[in-house]
Amino acid sequence: MPSIGPLEIGVVLLIVLLIVGPKKLPGLGRNLGTGMREFKDSITSRGGDDSEEEPAKIDAAAAVEASPAEQSAAPEKQPRGDA
Repeated sequence: MPSIGPLEIGVVLLIVLLIVGPKKLPGLGRNLGTGMREFKDSITSRGGDDSEEEPAKIDAAAAVEASPAEQSAAPEKQPRGDA
């Protein structure tokens, strides 16, 4: 099975440089590194996100319950069909 050598890596980097351009290459590398770090953190964290989601669900349920009360407090104006 063939392995990837330094020549192949150089060719791939040259093609990426030509496609993306030298000005956008540092930002692309930074975004790639940030994405990989976030992915790694999400894989390694166990249950850390669950505790953060529960208050959001409770807040959403409270907002849904508050909405019908606000709607019933304000009378709805219905158009008249007399005109």
